[in-house]
Amino acid sequence: MLYIPTTALMKLLKLKKKIRGIAGGTSASKTIGILQLLIDLSQREDNEMISVTSESMPHLKRGAIRDFLNIMQNHNYFDDKRWNKSDFIYTFETGSRMEFFSADMPHKVRGARRDILFINEANNIPLETFEQLEVRTKKTVWLDWNPTFEFWFYTEILNNPAFEKAVDFLILTYKDNEGLDQEVIDSIERRKGNINWWKVYGLGELGELEGKIYTDWRIIDKVPPEARLERYGLDFGYSNDPATIVGVYYFNGEYILDEITYQKGLHNKDLADIIKNLKPCLTIADSAEPKSIDEIRSYGVNIIGAKKQQVSYGGKKSYLNWSIDQVQTQKVAMTKRSTNMIKEYRSYMWKTDLNGNIIKEPEPGNDHALDAVRYAITSLNAILRREEYINSLPHELFIDKKPLNPAR
Repeated sequence: MLYIPTTALMKLLKLKKKIRGIAGGTSASKTIGILQLLIDLSQREDNEMISVTSESMPHLKRGAIRDFLNIMQNHNYFDDKRWNKSDFIYTFETGSRMEFFSADMPHKVRGARRDILFINEANNIPLETFEQLEVRTKKTVWLDWNPTFEFWFYTEILNNPAFEKAVDFLILTYKDNEGLDQEVIDSIERRKGNINWWKVYGLGELGELEGKIYTDWRIIDKVPPEARLERYGLDFGYSNDPATIVGVYYFNGEYILDEITYQKGLHNKDLADIIKNLKPCLTIADSAEPKSIDEIRSYGVNIIGAKKQQVSYGGKKSYLNWSIDQVQTQKVAMTKRSTNMIKEYRSYMWKTDLNGNIIKEPEPGNDHALDAVRYAITSLNAILRREEYINSLPHELFIDKKPLNPAR
């Protein structure tokens, strides 16, 4: 696919000040547009040093780095000999270089200077990190984000007299991206009725996402070695939706989630092969596909369907709302490599009515990994509560003087 000149790209070209903040909705071509401009500049200017950063290296690899490589390869610009796969640096024929590093690497943040900086999804990094990077940038600082909440750009930079002559601010929406397929446009516009979602992801305007379903989940570097693997959660997908596999661990009163697979086009045999190469543990899958569960089991995988019992909840029977509540009540952390799950977590919302009132029905579409999490955690809650209760009893109550560890 060639990346066509879009209205978004033309608007980006008009920005001239040092700090260029780009807020936008979903599919607005913010990141790709900025990368196109940086690639073009690198091909024209000699010995420019360009830094691209985001909250974590996994986030970069699945976002800006992948977009960069796609643009370069699809336009036949890419030369494998110029791409340093270890340091994530591309050196252009002009001698200009584009490096990719994560904002959680202090030696990089406080390290060498550069000519141009691009902070992807700037709302997910601290103000101090921005300040350290900006002061070491000679020419231009690009920032982009989805305006899901007010952060330091709005409170400390925009409309601050000290930055008045240094800041451009632009809002882009999906309508600025003529490269979108009609089915993507239709998917976006179907959500016009959800006022909170539409304000942020449709119109690109600052919102608070009051209807966000899950809150206060932590992001951690990796699964602690002491954590106990409890389940794998599996949500089926194929052509339209990704199949997802999530590892669910338990440590120190907290569930720890680790994204393993998030991919379209996987057959049941592919899923079975992935799971069989993991540490053995029971897999809980979407019980709406019993045939798929049986097939995966036939390949030697320990797998069962989630028990979607209809529970009386909020005046009506709803497994979905009950299971969401089961997850909501837990302490939860996600590994930073779980980039798709993190993105779902940040945009998973309740529907709203025409007046903006929240309806206790999840907005579909941003829930593939989160569904896998629900299947796993709802199968565990009763077991873990029982185990914690037993382990809290005096040891002298047990014949062997040791706490129980019930079979799972």
